[in-house]
Amino acid sequence: MKKNQQTKKRKKIVYDLICCKEYQPMRAKDLAVLLQVPAGKREELHEILDMLLKEGKITVNKRGKYEAVRGSKKEQEKEEKKGKRDKKEKKKKETQKYLIGIFAGHAKGFGFVELLDENGEDIYIPEEETGGAFHGDKVQVALKKENKPGKRREGRVIKILERGTREIVGTFQESAGFGFVVPDNQRFLRDIFIQKENFLGARNQDKVVVEIRDYGTRKRSPEGKIIQVLGNSEEKGIDVLSVAKSCGLPMEFPEKVLNQAERIRESLNEGDFYGRLDLRDVPMVTIDGEDAKDLDDAVSLSKEGNLFHLGVHIADVSNYVQYSSALDREALKRGTSVYLVDRVIPMLPKKLSNGICSLNAGEDRLALSCLMDIDEKGKVVSHGIAETVIHVNERMTYTDVKKILRKEDQQLAERYRELLPMFFQMEELSALLRKRRKKRGAIDFDFPESKIELDENGKPVRIYPYEQNVATRIIEDFMLAANETVAQEYAQAGIPFVYRTHDTPDMEKMEPVLELVHRAGVKVKKSKEEIRPKEVQKILKELEGKDSEDFFSRLILRSMKQARYTTECTGHFGLAARYYCHFTSPIRRYPDLQIHRIIKENLRGKMTEAKMSHYEEILDEVARQSSAMERRAEEAERETVKMKKAEYMESQIGETFEGVISGVTDWGLYVELPNTVEGLVHVNSLMDDYYVYDSAHYTLTGEKKKRSFAIGQKVKVRVAQADARERTVDFVLAD
Repeated sequence: MKKNQQTKKRKKIVYDLICCKEYQPMRAKDLAVLLQVPAGKREELHEILDMLLKEGKITVNKRGKYEAVRGSKKEQEKEEKKGKRDKKEKKKKETQKYLIGIFAGHAKGFGFVELLDENGEDIYIPEEETGGAFHGDKVQVALKKENKPGKRREGRVIKILERGTREIVGTFQESAGFGFVVPDNQRFLRDIFIQKENFLGARNQDKVVVEIRDYGTRKRSPEGKIIQVLGNSEEKGIDVLSVAKSCGLPMEFPEKVLNQAERIRESLNEGDFYGRLDLRDVPMVTIDGEDAKDLDDAVSLSKEGNLFHLGVHIADVSNYVQYSSALDREALKRGTSVYLVDRVIPMLPKKLSNGICSLNAGEDRLALSCLMDIDEKGKVVSHGIAETVIHVNERMTYTDVKKILRKEDQQLAERYRELLPMFFQMEELSALLRKRRKKRGAIDFDFPESKIELDENGKPVRIYPYEQNVATRIIEDFMLAANETVAQEYAQAGIPFVYRTHDTPDMEKMEPVLELVHRAGVKVKKSKEEIRPKEVQKILKELEGKDSEDFFSRLILRSMKQARYTTECTGHFGLAARYYCHFTSPIRRYPDLQIHRIIKENLRGKMTEAKMSHYEEILDEVARQSSAMERRAEEAERETVKMKKAEYMESQIGETFEGVISGVTDWGLYVELPNTVEGLVHVNSLMDDYYVYDSAHYTLTGEKKKRSFAIGQKVKVRVAQADARERTVDFVLAD
């Protein structure tokens, strides 16, 4: 009986979708993607479609795409009249205030609009109100009148002002006399029609870049022209390249930019040191990952009594990248370096990022240094910022420093004998800084990163969690101290600046999460007032050691707002910091490069009223562009990791693993393995029982056997299916 109800419910969902006026005829596999049906359970969708076909409610056209069966002419006219009435009613309910923003599509059809002229929550756009907008389009939005305070705002796209996507990356599918490009990015829901004369030699299943010539209508597919054939999807690196191209990442530098980089001298002379503080005799090191090549921060430390003298020395990239030059314009356009699984897409050409701007050991380099005096309580009691010339003694790695501090390698300790006292002082100071930060309420979400090792053919051969160690924490603590110190000086001076801010969470979003945490047995002080960082810190402390720790920690993190760049110093909630900026990575982040220019103007006494006005005029756009490019980079990095995880699990089909239930939905259980791979155990694979989903407690319980599954529970699973293209992994229970 329960199963029949479930089938009836699913039939209604599928039929309502196909009958929707915005629906474009599509094949079963595209419907499966839109409905997010797991790859291993597509047969259920086919059964639902077959039922609807037999009932005469839907039909299949010549291209194998499903459509709703049209009613009589009288019924159609009736529907049209009803549609017009509904449209008028909607217009009455909307305000006359039109807002402008960027449309972000979702694989399920709906979307969000991020506003350009105000802060706050994005506007939710239902599927039927997208107005034909593509992901990335600049649109005009009308808000609905019934939006209630504290609830997410909802609206409709009334006009497309500017198309944000001219090119789309996808898989070419050839038919007789024509073809289609199926977009890789699932935010683009419609295939692009390609006439035969626009194939550009592409073969079936090639990865291609298509230029959109016509965005189509509700009844007609978009049309385009293939402008680049990336190669067959099986070739090395084509999969990652496709993701990068799909996210709009620039793969090559313009010739003008490269020529400008080539003209920069690779060495320094005494004239370059004029007016700079000479710190070449101060012992200092860089500490980075083994494979890092763009070394933009060095550290020095000495101790007198109870006072630490910490130096954070940052590459003076602004000395080589002049404002509004070709290099600068390209850096702003890119916003950030992007670190994908098999390559780095740098913000600056390698001639700079790996050369004269990199703080390579044994080389004289220009730097901007934050010199701090820190007491035994971890408080910065005085500081200075100076243009300097430095000379790094050693290029250290996190692994080697960790081994030295944990006394795991006597040979290493002997090799760096002269630096040992500094390393142990660094560990001591790091602990003081961390303790002080924790005392004020800073939140530490310590999730391990996924590290993916590839073979010579670009295939994943190992995936493992890469966790922080004592050395990574030392550098993190020192960089945070410098970032806060610099931000405080310029905020208090009232000089135009770019800050890194993180707003207080909306309690409407946080309240349901706190309720779930409370039900899990964790003490929570619930209030409709703003939550404080220290309260979140206490909750995370209470969760430590519980099976549900990772799940609730991620849930709390997702309920918070996203950090961004702003020209107002509104503080950083996650760090419990009143002042914060990004100062320490000008090689790979544009905001850091921008504020270095401001700092140098100020140090040289050139921050005139005209200069202040200039920066006030340009910095809002710098902050907006930098935030947008950061999100683009994060999306590309996330998608390539998901893809390679799924590809790795394709080679593990049939293998059994022990994992932890990381999520529960009415579709089934999400299970995370020790190597950080997450997959879905579909509810229909849970034997011959009917399972009930309890959304309030995140549990799934069988009605016959009364077997329950909950967040944090350990289970054994077998890999049933994996699909790198769709970034999905399916498990079945093995016990």
